[in-house]
Amino acid sequence: MMEQLQQVLTYVKQQFVGKDTIVDLLGVALVAQENAFLLGPPGTAKSALVRALSRCIENGNNFEYLLTRFTEPNEIFGPFDIRQLREGQLVTNTEGMLPEAALVFLDEIFIANSAILNSLLTALNERLFRRGKENRPLPALLFVGASNQLPEEPALAALLDRFLLRIPCGYVDPDQLGAVLQAGWQLATQTAATPPTITPDDIRRLQAQARQVDLSAIQAPWVDLVHRLRNAGLALSDRRAVKLQHLFAASALLAGRQAANR
Repeated sequence: MMEQLQQVLTYVKQQFVGKDTIVDLLGVALVAQENAFLLGPPGTAKSALVRALSRCIENGNNFEYLLTRFTEPNEIFGPFDIRQLREGQLVTNTEGMLPEAALVFLDEIFIANSAILNSLLTALNERLFRRGKENRPLPALLFVGASNQLPEEPALAALLDRFLLRIPCGYVDPDQLGAVLQAGWQLATQTAATPPTITPDDIRRLQAQARQVDLSAIQAPWVDLVHRLRNAGLALSDRRAVKLQHLFAASALLAGRQAANR
């Protein structure tokens, strides 16, 4: 399973010059089952990166959507089932929508309006879909959000807080521009090779293995670092401090270790 995931990450790296760190961090987020956020200007391959990764998740029913201020909940979660609505039952038809997806990518997420904000917060934090009387677990392995800028409205601060990993995605180094142009031309002119794949069940097994990683060697240094960050004026909630341990465990597992080290 780990070899399959490494093959997937290597494949994605080969498609995008200068994005190795971003791909590695998406791999950590996937194994940790924590949300990732990509911040960068237009044209920095944010959508293309996630799309390439999603193609490698076999039969994952992946979901991608570009949000606008006018996006309605039906466009994300699915419409109400008309047949059951006639019988007085409010049941959502989620086929092909976010509640059935293994990998979810929401572009321009901070444009989300209040009509879908609460449902998104619950989905991101609790992996639950709640709508009316409906309450069901989500199969999502990874949520990825993206935006060209950070939110300025206080109401959106809670949404940003749901993304444990915040990853800058900028233009490549000028020295790599030639390689970027060549790679882009090859992608446009060559028949795409069949990508390596990994199943959602295999990813879930890796996520379970990550929960078994021994963190004892880093617990004391981590407590000390959290205190130092807070004393320096950097806000780090107890919830985020706990969840960051998931990233340590996933990183160790991806490196082939059963124990985290400093």
